[in-house]
Amino acid sequence: MTYFKKIGEPPVVAKNAMAATSHPLSTETALEILKAGGNAMDAAVAACAVQCVVEPQSTSIGGDCFAMYAAGGGIDYIAYNGSGRAAAAANLKWFSDNGITEIAQTSPHAVTIPGAVDAWDRLITDHGRMSLKALLVPAIKYAKDGCKILPRVATDFNNNSDYLTAGTPSAELFMPNGKMLVKGDILRQTALANTLEIIGEEGRDGFYFGNVVQDMVGCLQELGGLQTLDDFKNVKGDYVTPIKAHYKGYDVYQCPPNGQGIIALMLLKVMERFDVAKDGVFDSARVHREIEAGRIAYHQRDSYIGDPDHGYVPATEMLSEDNITRMYEMISDRRINDLPDFELPNHRDTVYISVVDKDRNCASFINTIFGTFGSGIMAPKTGVLLHNRGRGFSLQAGHINAIAGNKRPLHTIIPAMVARDGRTIMPFGVMGGQYQAFGHMQFLSRMIEYDYDIQQAMDLPRFFPVPGTDDVEVEAGIDDALLDDMRQRGHNPVVSGNLIGGSQAIWIDWQKGTLIGGSDPRKDGCAAGY
Repeated sequence: MTYFKKIGEPPVVAKNAMAATSHPLSTETALEILKAGGNAMDAAVAACAVQCVVEPQSTSIGGDCFAMYAAGGGIDYIAYNGSGRAAAAANLKWFSDNGITEIAQTSPHAVTIPGAVDAWDRLITDHGRMSLKALLVPAIKYAKDGCKILPRVATDFNNNSDYLTAGTPSAELFMPNGKMLVKGDILRQTALANTLEIIGEEGRDGFYFGNVVQDMVGCLQELGGLQTLDDFKNVKGDYVTPIKAHYKGYDVYQCPPNGQGIIALMLLKVMERFDVAKDGVFDSARVHREIEAGRIAYHQRDSYIGDPDHGYVPATEMLSEDNITRMYEMISDRRINDLPDFELPNHRDTVYISVVDKDRNCASFINTIFGTFGSGIMAPKTGVLLHNRGRGFSLQAGHINAIAGNKRPLHTIIPAMVARDGRTIMPFGVMGGQYQAFGHMQFLSRMIEYDYDIQQAMDLPRFFPVPGTDDVEVEAGIDDALLDDMRQRGHNPVVSGNLIGGSQAIWIDWQKGTLIGGSDPRKDGCAAGY
């Protein structure tokens, strides 16, 4: 297993402002915006736009966006749900009548209407200081002039060389001459640069109206998709009220469903009930309890979390002390064997950005295309790579996530904030699709319960009970004795060469007036400040 940054490095410390992202060009862009007078929201959007260019396998303007924002480091959080909805014409009967029993990864039916550009425009209009046009300049430059493929990006490209279909616009861009771009190659995206310029000039309408949307809709309809111009015309994200849980003296805030942030809060509340393991984070009993808590929490996720506009989501009941107690009491020394299987796809790709500015405005910002390279469908004239978030839908009648017109699927991306004594102390996030909720618990518990610093908490090996399977995915670095203990308790650990997720975070030390940042070694990026 290869890390892409040296592990064991100390956290980054700065006084004025800081950004942490999964790509150095994105972090650099965020700092440039902050130094030019932009605030944390400006920097987050500019950095995200760059990542849509330099990490195209992980995110795109053809994806979705969630964000949380704290003005002045307070706790009156602004939370935004920029997740897209299914085409208005999508319904179970249509899929049944057409003999479609699964929403495939590369299917046009996996493409919900992208919400990212709408989210950027609205968040900047409402909470930024700079124009969207100015913020997109760095991304346009990297798209037009080209950017170098970095090691983690190259690894993701190589691992998905069979995913893109030969002769399609995405394959022609990322696999010129039939071979995937490799580390050190230059990636130029002229069509995407032109599209970003249009968005800069016209705002969100440049994406959802006119030639850009005609190219996207035409491409999808040619492949059999149900999306229409009206579906794009009607895109509108929502400000939402954050949910929270108290954990070990801290308040942890998440966006509400249709995202899975509530699962992170449930996991923290369950694990808080157990004593701190004397042998540390890899104490065999502790590891078993985390696995079991994860299995139980994700069981509830897959049973109850969906679009609250299309059915009741029992968020209050799920976070209630009665439910947390029931979950805690279910965990014994052995694996529970009676949890059902589920049909959701495996954890995927996303980018997360954490920014704190000199006024202590905090942005927790996440943008996704779900699967690596999303759907693999690229609108040919505009260079927009479309996500496959619709894979979160079910084609089973009565399922909480059964596909329906204008419905949002279960979403895995969850930006978060940690607060104490009425002030924000850390915007943070964990990448990796389904892993994210479990990853929030692992990251916070390693910092708060076991006193690892912000970077150490990211560096430690990870494990994850994969929903819908009997497997526990395990990173290299966990010793054989612990793997044997997992097996004896009834688990099936699978040591993978793949890395689990990624993370970024910035801690605010209000007393010393400093910022402390960490960035996951599983990605190419970094934390930096001034």
